[in-house]
Amino acid sequence: MTFTQQANQIFQQAIRDYHLKDHVDTLINNPYESGTIEHSLYLKCWIDTVQWHLEDIIRDPHINPAEALGLKRRIDRSNQDRTDLVEEIDSYFRQVYSEVKPLPEARLNTESPAWAIDRLSILALKIWHMQEQTERQDADAVHIQKCQAKLDVLKEQQIDLSTAIDQLLEDIEAGRKYMKVYRQMKMYNDPATNPVLYKK
Repeated sequence: MTFTQQANQIFQQAIRDYHLKDHVDTLINNPYESGTIEHSLYLKCWIDTVQWHLEDIIRDPHINPAEALGLKRRIDRSNQDRTDLVEEIDSYFRQVYSEVKPLPEARLNTESPAWAIDRLSILALKIWHMQEQTERQDADAVHIQKCQAKLDVLKEQQIDLSTAIDQLLEDIEAGRKYMKVYRQMKMYNDPATNPVLYKK
């Protein structure tokens, strides 16, 4: 089994587990041992899944403004948790490939493995929810047809992205590419760099 085959299975599991109750306050029950990459992948997709539904809720045009502000703060925290976890997953890959000596002609990739995996997790969510749209009993045939066409594209994209990630990992392992990870350094979350916060 390739890395992305395993990741996609875990993402599907996390999304399915969330939808057993389908509520943003559902407590996570991560089935994988803490400290393993499987645990991190499940947690990553769980965070993404909860945030997906928070983003749906906050777009309600009749939402109470105070509730919307609370949701915005929650989404901000979720984004930070997501970023932290991506960096944790990249640390895992750096450890796995720490003994690999890059070839003289080794090239740098446009993104780290974990940021590509971040996109793969979101793609699993898009596929799940687009599939739901194709199964709606209250939608007309035109809507179903449009969503099925989009679903087909999303599934193709999942195959292509999975292949690209596996190829990237193979290239890193063989020394053809090397990892270089930059921390996100989000300035708006830091009281020392956000002028709205440090000028108070």
